Amino acid sequence: MVLLEPDPFLSELHKMYERNKSGSVWITMKRSNMKPRKAKKPDPTREYVCLIRANDGKRHISTTVSPTQYAKFSQSMVIIMKGAMADTLKRKEKKKDK
Repeated sequence: MVLLEPDPFLSELHKMYERNKSGSVWITMKRSNMKPRKAKKPDPTREYVCLIRANDGKRHISTTVSPTQYAKFSQSMVIIMKGAMADTLKRKEKKKDK
């Protein structure tokens, strides 16, 4: 899995949607403090970040977004996702029976 910065992640996500016009892209978001699992005590001063992963079955990408950047990042990601859905979720034309 490739850990990218937020801006390159968005461009890779856009490319992933372009490659998979008829396929699926899975996006997972979770809260994380990015510490190793074997740490004894949680650090109360450590700030949680949002870990975002995307995969299309072949390529896996991920990024971390701080709480201060999250609003801007989520707006950009929603624009990319809506653009991808607009092409694939077009209504089918109904056939008129005579």
